Amino acid sequence: YAQHGLGEEALKLFQQMQWKCVRPDKVTFLSVLNACILLGSLERGQQIHTHIIENGLESDVFVGSTLVDMYAKCGSIQHAQQVFNKMPKRNVVSWTAMITGYTRYGYAEEALKLFWQMCKDNVKPDEVTFVSILKACACLAVLEKGKEIHAH
Repeated sequence: YAQHGLGEEALKLFQQMQWKCVRPDKVTFLSVLNACILLGSLERGQQIHTHIIENGLESDVFVGSTLVDMYAKCGSIQHAQQVFNKMPKRNVVSWTAMITGYTRYGYAEEALKLFWQMCKDNVKPDEVTFVSILKACACLAVLEKGKEIHAH
């Protein structure tokens, strides 16, 4: 359901799984987090986060990255940052979700700092990362930094 834009239906199905004591797996959590993003539902996302912790999946890089993305897109950059900081392992998706979140909410300097930390940690930025960080540079009106990133 979530893959087809039917967030409410995806969350209803998740609730039915809970009633029937069906244990959700990583893929289930990724889907219901994306349903929360579709609906812009921070409250439901926080509830799902609790279930993720209860099921011991918070340290999974894919689940963690999707949590960062959900919190950032649902307007809680502080929660996104907390999840990001707790992640034992990060990939380009987790870094980009956090950078994009910072950029979206006007924290361009933080986005830029995080980008350079990402590079320092030898994580290769992708196209989405570059779009987000160049937007941050535009917000800061730092043409030279933008040129430096473009050359990266």
